[in-house]
Amino acid sequence: MATRSRSPRAPAALTHVDAQGRPAMVDVSAKDVTARSATAQCKVAFPVAVAAQLRASGMRSNKGGIVDTAVIAGTMAAKRTHELIPFCHALPLDGVRIAIDWHGERELRIECTARTTARTGVEMEALTGATVAALTVYDMTKALSHAIVLGPAKLLGKQGGKRDFGKVG
Repeated sequence: MATRSRSPRAPAALTHVDAQGRPAMVDVSAKDVTARSATAQCKVAFPVAVAAQLRASGMRSNKGGIVDTAVIAGTMAAKRTHELIPFCHALPLDGVRIAIDWHGERELRIECTARTTARTGVEMEALTGATVAALTVYDMTKALSHAIVLGPAKLLGKQGGKRDFGKVG
């Protein structure tokens, strides 16, 4: 049986630097406009007693509905990612969906899926939406404990562009 030898993949190069090594925005004008989507996740871990208290309250605090507020904040953040991260392109988002569910006894899992039809992907928008939603949960619950832990935040998947990765929700 013959084996195929694979040529080693060239190391990836940073894209947000110019030829002189200075910061630069990527020029995407030559890329095709295609449908693109990405899903990111950020977790929020609570001390056991705090998680029990939040479950008993139906995820409501003196500041209001925790999940509803986090969904709104995460959506707003995804839409404004280009204002927060210097070299992100302003993208016309076709949709942002944020799902927040308990994962185990004391951990919330926040997933953000962003979709666009554009020349560049929406990974940063999905990551921004998920992490700002997590920060909002923290803000609304920090009176109960400062031992709340955020993260990890990670990209679960992306579709469109040069390479697909993982699974998009």
